[in-house]
Amino acid sequence: MNVQGFTTVLVDGLAYGMLLFLFSIGLSITLGLMRFINLAHGAFAMCGGYLMVVLVGGLGMPFLLALPATFVATGLVGAVLERLLIAHVYRKLALQHVLFSIGLAFVASAIANIMFGPQQQPIPLPDWAVAKVTLLGTWTTGYRVFIMVCGTLALCLLLALFHRTLFGARVRAAVDLRGTAESIGINVTRLFALTFGLGAACAGLGGALAVGLLGLDPSFPLKYLVMTLMVVAIGGPGSILGSFIAALSLGLADGLFKYYVPAVGSFVIYALLVLTMIFMPSGLIRRAG
Repeated sequence: MNVQGFTTVLVDGLAYGMLLFLFSIGLSITLGLMRFINLAHGAFAMCGGYLMVVLVGGLGMPFLLALPATFVATGLVGAVLERLLIAHVYRKLALQHVLFSIGLAFVASAIANIMFGPQQQPIPLPDWAVAKVTLLGTWTTGYRVFIMVCGTLALCLLLALFHRTLFGARVRAAVDLRGTAESIGINVTRLFALTFGLGAACAGLGGALAVGLLGLDPSFPLKYLVMTLMVVAIGGPGSILGSFIAALSLGLADGLFKYYVPAVGSFVIYALLVLTMIFMPSGLIRRAG
C-alpha cells in the first residue's frame, strides 16, 4: 500500500466527514432534542449552497464574508419556516413527521430546479482555497483544511452552547419537562424556533462549504439524506459529540474502502450502520433524558 496515496485518501475522508457532521448536526438536534423527524433537513443545506452561489458567484461577495452571511440567512429561513409550518406538526405522529418533511424536501428541490436549473452550480474559490498545502505528510488543498477547521470549531462551539450555557439548559429542560419549563417562565415556543434555526444554519454552512467540494444541484436534499441519517443513528440522536465521531468514521470508511476495495466500498458503511443498531441501538453516545 502506497503511504502517500493512503494519506491523501485519509485527508479527503476527513474533509468529507466534516461536511457530513455539518450536514447532520442540525438533524441530530431536532431529532434528539426536539423529537421532530425532519427529513427536509437537507433542503436547508441546499439553501445554504445556493445562497453561496448567489453571493459569491453572482454578487461577487468575498468568500469569507459570504459564509457567515449564509449561516445567518439560512438560520433565519429555518426559524421562519419552523414558526409558519413545522411547529404545527410537532405533536403529530412520527409517520406524519416523515411524510410532511419529505414533502418539503421535494418542494425545495422543485423550487431550486425552477430557479437555477438542473445543472451543477460552481463557485469561484479564493486563491488560498485552491493553493496546495501539506497535511499529514501529503499534499492537499487549503479548502479541505479550511473545511476541517470549520467542522472542529462548530463542534467546540456547539458543545459549549448546549452543555455550558443557560440556553442549552433551557433547551434540555423544555424537551424533557416542557410543562415544568413553561411554568418557570421559559418561552418554549421561541426556544424551539431558535434551536431549529440554529440547526438549519449549521446545515446551511455545510451546504455552502460543500459547493466547492461536492458540487450542488436540485437533487442535493435527497442525495445525502441517507448518509445524514446514518450519522445521526450511529452517533446517537441529540449527541453532538456522537455525531462528530460517526461523521468522521463514515467519511473515512467511505473514502478508504471505495478507493482500495471499490467492489465492497458502499457495503461497508451500511454494514457499520447495521452492526451499530444491533449492538448499540441508541447510538455511540446516548443523550441522558
